[in-house]
Amino acid sequence: MKNTIFLICIMLSVCLAESASQSFDILAPTPPMGWNSWNKFGCNVSEVLIKEMADAMVKSGLRDAGYEYIVIDDCWQINRDTTGNIVADPERFPSGMKALADYVHSRGLKFGLYSCAGSATCQGRPGSRGYQFQAARQYAAWGVDYLKYDWCHDEGQNAKAAYKTMHDALQTFGRPIVFSICEWGENKPWEWEKKSGTFGEQPLISGIVSIVPSTGEDLVSFRYSINRLDWKNMQVLGTGMTLTCSK
Repeated sequence: MKNTIFLICIMLSVCLAESASQSFDILAPTPPMGWNSWNKFGCNVSEVLIKEMADAMVKSGLRDAGYEYIVIDDCWQINRDTTGNIVADPERFPSGMKALADYVHSRGLKFGLYSCAGSATCQGRPGSRGYQFQAARQYAAWGVDYLKYDWCHDEGQNAKAAYKTMHDALQTFGRPIVFSICEWGENKPWEWEKKSGTFGEQPLISGIVSIVPSTGEDLVSFRYSINRLDWKNMQVLGTGMTLTCSK
């Protein structure tokens, strides 16, 4: 009897491991499309705004056209609690991130958040350095589907190591989360983010949005590993911006 129970436990563990592996493997079979709060709203983000945008994505037909991600950029977080967990702004997000993610999911959309590899975000909010695994556990519990990971206040870190740490943390807690690298190109992430299986099998999205190549010759740098597990993002659609700002 004990041997039978032991064998069943082993088989269950293998099945769960295979299931998790398959979930990560099919995470981003096509380039993720959706809406990010930064270009239009900057730090002026809130629970009300995100719900309104989710409703608008559905009503406008964008969701049905494939635009499925709603991503809150910087400034949703204000500090950490006594145990080190990141805290969302209670005035702007009174229901909390889990409830907001649940609402976005109820509209048939996916929920994304922003963080940073440095000790602070680009707007001076708490970054993830030193808290990567704790943050990943919290994102999984909230129901996050997408993480944009910036590169401000890096304090001399090795970019490849920093992004791999967060990548590994995201894979630890069992929830498939698209990992969006926003490294600015200073350390040529297109050469190491997916090449030679650096980050295993979890899809990575290279958010190299600040260094759009200006010449045909520069585009050669972006030829590496362009496949379904490695989508290069060389532009940001500035919807809501004036024509002058867009230019």
